[in-house]
Amino acid sequence: MADAARANAALIERFYAALHRHDADAMIACYAPDATFSDPVFPLLNARELRTMWRMLCARGKDLRVAVSKVEADDAGAGSAHWVATYTYSATGRHVVNRIDASFRFRGSLIARHVDRFDLWRWAGMALGAKGTLLGWLPPVQSAIRAQAAKALEAYGQAKAG
Repeated sequence: MADAARANAALIERFYAALHRHDADAMIACYAPDATFSDPVFPLLNARELRTMWRMLCARGKDLRVAVSKVEADDAGAGSAHWVATYTYSATGRHVVNRIDASFRFRGSLIARHVDRFDLWRWAGMALGAKGTLLGWLPPVQSAIRAQAAKALEAYGQAKAG
């Protein structure tokens, strides 16, 4: 493994260690100033939005635990990891164990693009209960989950700005 690949793999490890500690500032320091983030709940966030998202999730995820594995990085500036987030979903008080595959693109020893993939239907079943299990596969339900998340992100950002 070349030096850049080793450094990027170490950056991924640092990122998830910071998430496990709920240290949003340390996580944000791993990103390029113009980085983007995407996952099934937050489909495309710009750098400002991703900073707000991690601050919100770290502040609200009081019992969040993170386990990361399969950290890889290559000489071409790409990386990946598998991670498991275990927490209580604050809106319902339900226990969630979310298994996530992350992919990264690096620029200048920082994360330029971060994409998380997980089964939104499975997540909805854990987070929302029977309603999520029965209806979580439907596009309108998934759109409602995204809309609620976007609303929460906007409200959190406005509260912290004001």
